[in-house]
Formats: sequence, C-alpha cells, structure tokens
Amino acid sequence: MNETRAQIEAEIGTDPGIHFNALVRDLSLAPGQIQYHVRRLVDDGRVIRHEQFGRTHYYPPEYDAWERDAVAVLRRETAGAIATAIYSRESARPGALAADLDIPRSTLEHHLSHLEDCDVVEREYVRGNRVSLSLVRPSETAALLEAVSPTPGTRLVDRFERLVDSLLEEE
Repeated sequence: MNETRAQIEAEIGTDPGIHFNALVRDLSLAPGQIQYHVRRLVDDGRVIRHEQFGRTHYYPPEYDAWERDAVAVLRRETAGAIATAIYSRESARPGALAADLDIPRSTLEHHLSHLEDCDVVEREYVRGNRVSLSLVRPSETAALLEAVSPTPGTRLVDRFERLVDSLLEEE
C-alpha cells in the first residue's frame, strides 16, 4: 500500500469518526491528495465513509453501524457531556440534567433528539408522566466516550449554539 494511504488509514484508526477537514489539518497534506486516497481506501473496504447529521465521518471497518452513529453524535461536546452525565447517574431527569450542565433546555432537547436517533439514549415515561433518561448501551457508550473527544471545530459550533440559545431564553 502507498505510504500516504497508510498514513491516512492510521490517522482514521487513531481518531475514529474524523472529518475530512481534520484529516487535511492533522496530516498537512493537500485536500485533493487526501480526497483521492480516502476514496481508494473506501473502495478497497479499508475505511468506512459514514454520513450523519449533515457531516461525513471516516471509520475503521471494524466499527459497526451503531458505533458509527454513536461516535458521530458523541464527538459533539454537548452531546458527549450529556451522555457522560447520564452514565454517571445511571438515569437522569431532563430538567435536572439541563441545570447541572448549565445549558438551556432547548439545547438539551436538540442533543437528546440526536442521541435518541442514534440509540444512545432512551427516554422512559415513569409515574406521573415524568421523563427519565438512560443510556441504551451504557458500557459500550462509556468506551466510545473514552475513544473520542470533540474537535475544536465541534466545540466552537456547540458553544455558539449555547450562546444563541441563552440569548433567546433571555427574551
């Protein structure tokens, strides 16, 4: 295998769910060069290309569909913080979770909908029509949380969303 392709494959293995721009930034290669080699890696089955929530992520082939979906959402700083908080409590009520994380309820609900879409979090209605949140696969989710960390770009987007939400709540 070509050295550049091996370098790209290694980077994807080290940082599952990485975005194209992060590959360009981390490897200091020309975008066209990375695009060509990533396409070859995908065609050869050595890398999986996965689109989720309008973004394209790249994974080693050993990641199954649930793991790819989960990593795509857990790479977001706020979603990762929500999953971590639920994991530490085993279950949580949405209002308390929003207060503990110091995020607007609308931001929490936005990220919860993505976490639910990816089967990471489930919502259960308990006595008195109260909602309880829990992780669908707690141990697997905890392992994925350790494997991924939000990139500076996703942190910036999450913090901008929080800012806008907090400004809208003040009105």
